[in-house]
Amino acid sequence: MRPAASWDHDALPGAELVSQGLDDLGSDRETPEALLVSMAATRLRRAGIDVPAGNGIGAGHRLYELLAADHGASAHSRYNALIGRLASFARAAEHARAG
Repeated sequence: MRPAASWDHDALPGAELVSQGLDDLGSDRETPEALLVSMAATRLRRAGIDVPAGNGIGAGHRLYELLAADHGASAHSRYNALIGRLASFARAAEHARAG
């Protein structure tokens, strides 16, 4: 995970998704994790996470398309689970940053 603050991002729930997404986004790979991070880039930056520049426009739709291609009928539940894990990470990061 890219260091942007003095606290440990890796201890937060969902950190593995965000870490992978940051790496993928920084390498211009379109993966579910990268799209997930793109969707929350503004919130993550406010929480002190160094998010690489990327085009977050339509990232949610593209994420769903990738999940549908890989998971078929279970894409909706997978999408909701990923959004929930991202929200947990962002909430924990915001609380950790606030002290």
